Amino acid sequence: MSPRLLLALTPFLFASFAHAAVDCANANDQSTMNQCSAEQYKAADKELNVLYQQITKRLKDSPDAKKLLVSAQRSWVAFRDAECEFSASGVTGGSVYPLIYANCLTGVTKVRVEALKEYLKCEEGDMSCPVPGA
Repeated sequence: MSPRLLLALTPFLFASFAHAAVDCANANDQSTMNQCSAEQYKAADKELNVLYQQITKRLKDSPDAKKLLVSAQRSWVAFRDAECEFSASGVTGGSVYPLIYANCLTGVTKVRVEALKEYLKCEEGDMSCPVPGA
């Protein structure tokens, strides 16, 4: 490998190490706080997607209910995005925008996570719950 190519690739070699070394508990600069808030949102979104997949599996024998869930989730995503764009609109263009926007995404997503968890707690025979028990 040529020294020039190795030199050009050096930042990419260390990028993953720098990413892993972020101390979110002691973040004291805007860039780090933005990165940490984005990571918090990713974690909340990952949990949301796991729960959503669990619910869709339970609805495999009910295509109409599954279709309603998909529609509700799409509407919820549109709401989440619009709500957070509005919530962060006071700082649009500023360095704090990614932090405010990601914090909103995280908060709204955590509320949805709790709603999906409740669907997964449905007991057999509960007519008010659209998701069959496990």
